[in-house]
Amino acid sequence: MTMYELIQAKRRGEAHTDEALAWLIRGVTDGSIPDYQLSAWLMAVCLRGMNARETATMTACMAASGDQIDLSPLGAHTADKHSTGGVGDKTTLIVAPLAAALGCTVAKMSGRGLGHTGGTIDKLESISGFRTSLSPDEFFAQVERIGVAVVGQTGNLAPADKKLYALRDVTATVDSIPLIASSVMSKKLAAGAQSIVLDVKVGSGAFMKTREEGKALARAMVEIGQNCGRKIRALVTNMDVPLGYAIGNALEVAEAIEILQGRGCPALREICLALAANMYSLSFDVPADEALAKATTVLDSGEALAKFRAWIAAQGGDVACADDPAALGTAKYAKVIETPHTGWLVHMDAERIGRAAMLLGAGRATQDDVIDPLAGIRLAARTGDAVTAGAPLATLYTSDKTKLAEAEAAFLAAVELSNTDPGIAPLIYCTVGN
Repeated sequence: MTMYELIQAKRRGEAHTDEALAWLIRGVTDGSIPDYQLSAWLMAVCLRGMNARETATMTACMAASGDQIDLSPLGAHTADKHSTGGVGDKTTLIVAPLAAALGCTVAKMSGRGLGHTGGTIDKLESISGFRTSLSPDEFFAQVERIGVAVVGQTGNLAPADKKLYALRDVTATVDSIPLIASSVMSKKLAAGAQSIVLDVKVGSGAFMKTREEGKALARAMVEIGQNCGRKIRALVTNMDVPLGYAIGNALEVAEAIEILQGRGCPALREICLALAANMYSLSFDVPADEALAKATTVLDSGEALAKFRAWIAAQGGDVACADDPAALGTAKYAKVIETPHTGWLVHMDAERIGRAAMLLGAGRATQDDVIDPLAGIRLAARTGDAVTAGAPLATLYTSDKTKLAEAEAAFLAAVELSNTDPGIAPLIYCTVGN
């Protein structure tokens, strides 16, 4: 077997055998296959595709290429959720303690943000003292004690995916559904949870721009999970508008706490309830409507907030923020953007709004950039809202006053006002999986 033969076979549209894919991933992991041949193979896959069996096999091999976390000592109800990335997506901060309060075991690894999408670990680090790195013993002990822990991803989780993703990023082969699905799912499988809920974002602030693309990716990832013996379900959700009103790190933590306190953005509350309910439904084999009703009760009762407080304290964070989000701090400079004219907010380019937040210091253009945890944007209106000339449209926050003008211009270029009511788009387009 040679890499030349695999490239040639895939170029002709032929399916690889399981043995060929295992050989390929071993070569990716140990570096024996040159980058130029891997790049040629990735382009062939991008053009010719992979079937469900190939994608599942490759994903399983990638998951086995590095560390694999065995969560079986934690019992049968380990559950995880993953978002494909969006603007203002702070759902893990709400869903993790809510799912744990429902009885799920949430032993989760999350990533940092790069570009216009935020990272859960960056958000958690805006809480004073919060530790995003725990030893394996600390991690397991905490989950056994309170049912939830969220830490940064291990450096050796699915290393084959890390190598392939770096090549895809520079060879214009990112937008292949089999390659995206295997990249996401290899890390989820290696992380060990038995029940997995996927939040597949679709729209201007997401990688998948259309509902059709989102549904195709959701189906591919669900098939992988099912073929690998996991309980799995995917929600295809709207990312044509930032999720909630806050974009930033401390700002998003504060908004998450508002939801846990029974206040805040109804759209954010709806999606978080749906995600947590599906985790509970899968893990305990509970009907979806019953799971949603119980999740709503647990959130409204304050049990989820109590679990959040216990989680933050267990990882060294200042729990004062759970009672008063103002304890997270406030940026030195703020600028209110006024609404240009009366009408309706008919469109928000979520990606461009995310990039405006980056300009303020809330995100990274490169992995080495330093985040300003207090920087970001607090929206006063979202798509579909009626607005009045001169009223606040958003507030910008930063520790560097010189960044305000450029960010304001970027924000205004990302929103569209009209005299016609656009109506309200659905938040959850569909659910894929059993």
